[in-house]
Amino acid sequence: MESRVALTAKGRTRSTLATAHEFSFLVLLGFGSMLIVSSSSLLGWGIDGDRPADKSCGPPAYCAHTDKKVEPYLKTPPQIGPAGSIITEPTFDSRILRVSDERTDPKGPGRPLMTPASAEQNSWNTTSTAFYIVTIGGRFLLFDFNPVTMAARPRESPSLPWRGEPQFSFAHPDLLYGVTEGRQEFQQYDLSTGKVSTVNDASKCLKLGAADGAFDVSVSADDNRFMSVIGPKQDENYIIYIFDREKGCRWYNTRTGEIGGRWGPTGKTSLDDRYGVHNGRISKSGKFVTIARGAGPGPGKWRVWNVETLDVVVCPSQCSGHRALGYSHVVNPGGSHPMAWVKRPLDRLDSIAPLLPELSKSPGYWYDSHISWNNANPDDTTPACLSTYRPSNPDSPATPLDTTGPWENEIVCIEMDGKGSKVWRFAHTFTTAKNGFWSTPRGNVSPDGRFFMFTSDWQDQLGKAPNGKYRADVFIVELR
Repeated sequence: MESRVALTAKGRTRSTLATAHEFSFLVLLGFGSMLIVSSSSLLGWGIDGDRPADKSCGPPAYCAHTDKKVEPYLKTPPQIGPAGSIITEPTFDSRILRVSDERTDPKGPGRPLMTPASAEQNSWNTTSTAFYIVTIGGRFLLFDFNPVTMAARPRESPSLPWRGEPQFSFAHPDLLYGVTEGRQEFQQYDLSTGKVSTVNDASKCLKLGAADGAFDVSVSADDNRFMSVIGPKQDENYIIYIFDREKGCRWYNTRTGEIGGRWGPTGKTSLDDRYGVHNGRISKSGKFVTIARGAGPGPGKWRVWNVETLDVVVCPSQCSGHRALGYSHVVNPGGSHPMAWVKRPLDRLDSIAPLLPELSKSPGYWYDSHISWNNANPDDTTPACLSTYRPSNPDSPATPLDTTGPWENEIVCIEMDGKGSKVWRFAHTFTTAKNGFWSTPRGNVSPDGRFFMFTSDWQDQLGKAPNGKYRADVFIVELR
């Protein structure tokens, strides 16, 4: 089987014919110290050596563009081959791998394939050697990944009775966590053994309704604390449930304001708001949970529960947009400019530090973004990464997307110093974001900060799905 791979550099386009076996992993021979590298390691680097491999480039000090020049889209998107193809992004010179195509989902040929709904979810393992993508049917597909050659291979995906999107462990490369569908159990799946085991059953800690289920899973960086939102459905869910491997369960009922469990103080929170929950995430330290309030009367801003106390605090100001959690900080857009991101301690939400202080004025239009901070370190100083899209993008095949200013329809990472923070620019997203929510480029950075997985419809160039809409697929860009 052959796959045609377009290689581009500095605006030039070349095509290289690569066979499927060339997308193989490194092979170490038994004699001497010879290492044979498949030709896929050359893909995207330029066969004539026009892009040298600089080993000094990489997280947290990237070598990508940091200018503010407007980088318009080319007249047509780069030619992209089938799954396994690698190109060099023509504007920013980053390698991009196409992970999936219309044949990747064995149970739904032609259906679109996507990254998780939330950029906060960790869909990568700790060593960037495995990841998962999501199917339109609500399941996930596992892949093995070679971080040197950027070769991705589907692996046998387990048939797990999980609901929502799982999370890879931040501490162990072979562990994947999820919650059971129709029940309220945390489970773990070991990729190395194929074994599934139950971590905790929430129904043994508190009384729940017959219709109450757990939604998604969020786990601390040390694998000690697990969190899920429990209830009948999104926006009407009402339990923030925590399980600590050493201490046991703890919960917060947002309908009643009560906090209880087997450890920590019990009673009612001082917050008098009663509400349903849209979603929630636990910090990497395991000490805080951010809660997005569901629809309904009352203050719509997100809030933070200090898990070891009865304190639930509503975000006081500059609370717009999507968020991402580190160990002790949260970042979110907080100004009139779409890139006016702010960083604040989770225990002092009014202590706001702008990451890009010069962005005080609106550009006169809006673009949306999803931020991922899976690579946060204990000091919360590593860059956070995001993808942006313009709602005004055209929805006609191969038409250039809107770019009036820098960072629009791009994949970027933001330095966390808050002084003269850099914005590293890695790639255009090549997605119209017009084919429903799942065509938006929501992305997930790997825990080592080396890769960013995103969704794209490649400007309507990936064919049509069975429902008649243009397909989207999953892509990975290397961050250097």
